[in-house]
Amino acid sequence: MSTTVFSQLDRSLHEHLANLVRLSATADPDTAAELARSELPRVVTALKTLLDEHTPDEHGRCPTCRTRRFSRRLPSPCRAYLGAQLALTVSAETPGLNRHVRTPV
Repeated sequence: MSTTVFSQLDRSLHEHLANLVRLSATADPDTAAELARSELPRVVTALKTLLDEHTPDEHGRCPTCRTRRFSRRLPSPCRAYLGAQLALTVSAETPGLNRHVRTPV
């Protein structure tokens, strides 16, 4: 099976993110702090860039996720926004995880 450009990018991105998670969990405090200072702004920028592509239009619909041009669906958050919101807030509410940053919804 041939490797596509997307599969290479996907694998590389997932490996990078897994490495960040691993390092944040296992590094000494100084290394973890440096990792946070250098990588957190990049991860936030990446997430903002992704969400910018899913900004709702004036009718509250995501132009990227809309399946039909004249869809009559009710305005609602798209999967990108829901996924980001759940990943950031549900994990913060999971017992045993640090809750340093929590923003009310």
